Amino acid sequence: QVQLVESGGGLVQPGGSLRLSCAASISIFSIYTMGWYRQAPGKQRELVASIRSDTRTNYADSVKGRFTISRDNAKNTVYLQMNSLKPEDTAVYYCNARWDNTYNYWGQGTQVTVSS
Repeated sequence: QVQLVESGGGLVQPGGSLRLSCAASISIFSIYTMGWYRQAPGKQRELVASIRSDTRTNYADSVKGRFTISRDNAKNTVYLQMNSLKPEDTAVYYCNARWDNTYNYWGQGTQVTVSS
């Protein structure tokens, strides 16, 4: 059974940093496109960043230059380094794994709150 387990969320002041991790129990992790999504109260879930199997990355305009996605295939883990955090980054952050438009998995989410 596939499991994605996020960690690293919490409360941080504006301008601070957090690093999210997502550990995946997936066979052949390296072939999956891994992504981080977020959902704020009353809003739709949105893509924050993704990283393909060839390590090409994609970012939402709102986080470009502040967030960095990376993966460690040896550890079946994807990371999201978040710097210069803003109150509007407050949301539940979800890890996603997808492949071949057939396999699509989600984690349970981790809360990130940016507040003074």
